[in-house]
Amino acid sequence: MQDLYQELIELLEADQALIIDDKLNKALIIDRALKLDPALIKLLLTHPNIKKQFFVDIEGILVFDKVAFQRFVNTKKFLPDSYTQYKNKIGLSTDNDHYITDSREVVLVWPHKDCVLEGGQTKEDAKRNEIFYNTILAPDEIDVLTAPKVLTNWKRYSPQTPEGGLVQSISKADNLIIKGNNLLALHTLKEKYKGQVKLIYIDPPYNTGKDGFNYNDSFNHSSWLTFMKNRLEVAKELLKTDGSIWINIDDRESHYLKILGDEVFGRDNFIINIIWQKKYAPQNDAKFFTDNHDHILVFSKLKLAWKLNPLKRTEENNKQYINDDKNGRGLWRTDNILVKSFTNDRVFPIINPNTNKEFFPPKGRCWRYSQNTLTNMISENRIYFGKDGNGAPQVKRYLNEVKDGITPLSIWLRAEVGDNQEAKNEIYAFENETTFGTPKPERLLERIINIGSNENDIVLDFFAGSGTTASVTMKMNRRFIAIEQMDYIENITIERLKKVIGKEVEIVNGKISEQLELSMVAETKSPYYKTEFDNGGISKSVNWHGGGSFIYAELLQSNEQYIQQIQTAKNTKQLLTIWDEMQATAFISYKVLPQNINKEITDFEALSFEDQKRFLVEILDKNLLYVNKSEI
Repeated sequence: MQDLYQELIELLEADQALIIDDKLNKALIIDRALKLDPALIKLLLTHPNIKKQFFVDIEGILVFDKVAFQRFVNTKKFLPDSYTQYKNKIGLSTDNDHYITDSREVVLVWPHKDCVLEGGQTKEDAKRNEIFYNTILAPDEIDVLTAPKVLTNWKRYSPQTPEGGLVQSISKADNLIIKGNNLLALHTLKEKYKGQVKLIYIDPPYNTGKDGFNYNDSFNHSSWLTFMKNRLEVAKELLKTDGSIWINIDDRESHYLKILGDEVFGRDNFIINIIWQKKYAPQNDAKFFTDNHDHILVFSKLKLAWKLNPLKRTEENNKQYINDDKNGRGLWRTDNILVKSFTNDRVFPIINPNTNKEFFPPKGRCWRYSQNTLTNMISENRIYFGKDGNGAPQVKRYLNEVKDGITPLSIWLRAEVGDNQEAKNEIYAFENETTFGTPKPERLLERIINIGSNENDIVLDFFAGSGTTASVTMKMNRRFIAIEQMDYIENITIERLKKVIGKEVEIVNGKISEQLELSMVAETKSPYYKTEFDNGGISKSVNWHGGGSFIYAELLQSNEQYIQQIQTAKNTKQLLTIWDEMQATAFISYKVLPQNINKEITDFEALSFEDQKRFLVEILDKNLLYVNKSEI
């Protein structure tokens, strides 16, 4: 961590003008940096690492990042024994560390904000003390951590290959599901999918203490914020210019996440906070209020480019259109003839032609239309004056003249989009026991995907969970990328998607026989086969009949495989066997000398079993959990 710090000191000491009383003067260095002193900048450019850290290449022109340089120099004495430049408090600051009264822009700051948290769980109950890499002091470690990783164990699932077949090639038209750390998988996807994703939906851990977010007990809240910030930043890179991200969250972190989202995506690109009714029945054991809603925060990558798709009209929307003048214009309903925005020229009397009675708008209000327009509408019988013709004016709104879609509201009720119980029932249909406390219903994802994407667009979910997003995406003729690092991906997520695409089964004498050999299925024509598929969720409403395919791959493990072995070990004897294997092939932290551990192995054996496991995990280099693509 201290390499860059020491390199900068040695470089600056070469300039005697920066030394006062035989010591480098920090205030003088900062002053010259802020004034863009040519001599200082030339000096900094002579050192490759410092040039890389503090200069930005913009189309061949190097621009000095004086703010980053100032922060580094200004905080260096506080950093040798700390991972972060921030105080151990969470609160609002300005974007440039000035007093809030001096700036209109405020940002959320927290311990470890200037770090990358690796965050690699494979089981819900696997608790780790993760390493924080400081973005200034550990750029090389972060580069290695986020470098593209090797993907392995490729399989293509289709109705013809229901247990997984050979993957000969992959294109952006393929559906893709990846097992592994989602931060590293997202960075790996950048090579192929940067700027290609139309919609991202995520249902991250809510940090409730019971949802599997088991990182860093001392700084749980700040760890969660760092965890989310790291992932949102790379997710933004994957979005198309007209793309959007939808984040499902509850009250515990929603307001912090809104401020974080403002910082990552830009406050001007915030779209809406949707309230979704996730429960119906009150909880009698609730201490204060029954929590029956979630937030869905929506950000666009560029609001000026983003357009929503209106909701489809339903019979419920149209049932108010019950009147018909039998003049060929069709069904109509009455609508308000007033408008909220006030203009003087829209204040005038409307005369009822049946009674000659004058009607004025209420004080402070005005008519929706100009006087000439209203005169024409009355003559065309487009204004309604009550059942007996003697009432106040209302406009006739014809069904065939309203727009095809409906602008979505910001409150989504369970009757419209489902709730958690509906989602659990959908999972029970393909899994006898669900491990998901708050799954999301397919109808909820159907609405989101309808609003935010079109057919053949790419939809990304990097907290794939039970696979709801991927399932709905397929059924709606979009393409999905799903990422899940928990082990249940194999027996829940994959199994659900297999049921969505279905499998071809042989028809013999009108009955389904056992599955034929895969090669025979691929060569035989359709009259003798039919596809069995999942018809739950939204399948019937979108006319889904199975088909399609998806590709599965996983990040190739390096040290991660040892962590999993350690976590599943049953006794000390197994741990010692793993330790022997680690010495032979694992990447052990450079701070550790294996021979010293072997000399004191009795001290290791004296630890509790849980501490033994924790110790072995701790000495592994977390930077090398997976194999980098560059190292093939």
